[in-house]
Amino acid sequence: MSDSPTSGGYVRRLSSWDAAMIVVGGIIGGGIFLNPGIAAQRTESGLALLLVWVGAGLLTLIGALCYAELGARRPHAGGSYVYLREAFGSLAGFLFGWTMLLVIYSGSSAAVATIFASYASSVFGLPTTAIKPLAAGALVFVAGINLFGLRLGAQVQNLFTLLKLLAVAVLVVCGLFLAGAGGSGVLAVDAGRADVGFMGAALPVLFAYSGFTYLNNLAGEVREPQRTLPRALLVGMLLVIAVYALVNVAYLAVLGHDGLAASSTPAADVMNRVFGPIGAKLIAVGIAISTLGFCNITLVAGARVLQVMGDDGLFFRSVARLHPKHRTPNVALLLLSGWAVLLAISGSYGQLLDYATFGDWLACALGVATLFWYRRQQGAQASFQVPGYPLLPLIFVGVIAWVVVKTMMDNPRNAGIGLLIMAAGVPVYYVWRRMFPTSQPAPRAE
Repeated sequence: MSDSPTSGGYVRRLSSWDAAMIVVGGIIGGGIFLNPGIAAQRTESGLALLLVWVGAGLLTLIGALCYAELGARRPHAGGSYVYLREAFGSLAGFLFGWTMLLVIYSGSSAAVATIFASYASSVFGLPTTAIKPLAAGALVFVAGINLFGLRLGAQVQNLFTLLKLLAVAVLVVCGLFLAGAGGSGVLAVDAGRADVGFMGAALPVLFAYSGFTYLNNLAGEVREPQRTLPRALLVGMLLVIAVYALVNVAYLAVLGHDGLAASSTPAADVMNRVFGPIGAKLIAVGIAISTLGFCNITLVAGARVLQVMGDDGLFFRSVARLHPKHRTPNVALLLLSGWAVLLAISGSYGQLLDYATFGDWLACALGVATLFWYRRQQGAQASFQVPGYPLLPLIFVGVIAWVVVKTMMDNPRNAGIGLLIMAAGVPVYYVWRRMFPTSQPAPRAE
């Protein structure tokens, strides 16, 4: 089965190990190394901070379990696009792909590639003028690897993920055992620091957990997907939750809650305190590798969405083509990567990402909501069923809806522009359908 093309033309070459590494690598990027201080600023103690990270992780685990059932029901390329198209119509699927191409996947890839370039420049002593070309080069590099088959791309991704986990392990060991902090201040309360509540502190934390849906975009290339997808999502998410909790304990053990709140680069601060400048350079290498792996997964996963859209007639037909030998969507990959490179070079990715960052979680919530439609249409018969249905999916959708509302309240200008970017896809969709009339795509079945 692994060497036979599926109905979508892909070949199932990804093992359970590959799938789990995609889940871990798609979530752990640069956020856990750079931004936990923001969450510390919004909590009153180390205990509250750890509860936020674990609580947000459990919420994300609920979403991952829902996507595990969705993947088991629809083990095809395209992920959220396919679910939204089948449950809510082709317009909903098109708007997801539109926003993904313009902002979410391309913008996040450009932003994270720039983080990679910044840290790589600091390690090798390059001038700041090298950051943009280096970011563009990183995107070209990871895209180029995946032009020659997913097997090679998966092997490189596995290496990136293992190296980033090694960097995390070094950080945790240094924080807990070599800094001599003893951990006595991990749960200490900071006098005078107000606790703004779980939701206010969880906003930056939830963004660090995004990316768990990427594996579903590649479901058409996973071996035994009904069994592998749920297992990989569960194991991967539990590993990420454990990693994030341990890293925050290490930060608190060395810096204390107040010191973590004052730090914008806690990983570098911890390593610098233990090993001096050499330690800071060491963790910079780890962060660079981590971000490069994230870019790799984002571009590969996004290309599958564009390919399926092209196959459905909702995008250029040329994008639907798969390489005859490698069975990879090279045209789609080059298109998405090229747009991300332009964003990285222009420097406009940051503003675009601010406008529609919440769109990623909005898409996750809508994707989980499609589970109710599938249950109504197909019943509860599936190789994997999310436990606690319908309560757990309702909890996920409700909390993420509140996150979106909270984001719009806190930053109405950027959220409003983000909604306008999404809404701009509506007239584009109708113009496209008029210019290139096509019948409503039928659900795929293998």
